[in-house]
Amino acid sequence: VLALHGKIKEVGDKILASNGKEVDFASALQSCEEAGGTLATPTNEEENKAILAIVKQYNRYAYLGIKEGEASGQFKSINGMPLNYTKWHQHEPNGKGAENCVEMYTDGSWNDKKCNLYRLTICEF
Repeated sequence: VLALHGKIKEVGDKILASNGKEVDFASALQSCEEAGGTLATPTNEEENKAILAIVKQYNRYAYLGIKEGEASGQFKSINGMPLNYTKWHQHEPNGKGAENCVEMYTDGSWNDKKCNLYRLTICEF
């Protein structure tokens, strides 16, 4: 279970927390679910900024709870819901099916990325 030595942030009705660990997407998702939450998925600018604050604190890119669906270039929340808010970096997403996960850069913008890289774990509850 997550030991929450990192920062905990409240935004709207969500609580965001990071254990400061960098793992692959599946491990990040699993640790969030074991703690009773899921990977942080911003649904508006305020939530994106709150996640960004944790990203900046650790100065590490973080996975978001967003994955590419069956259709190439179509990204959805990991709960299957369509994205009503996005903050893609310029010229992103560009993985065309090869990059199925999404990371947040230290400027708050998003990039599609392979799922086997080590990124910061940020969960939402």
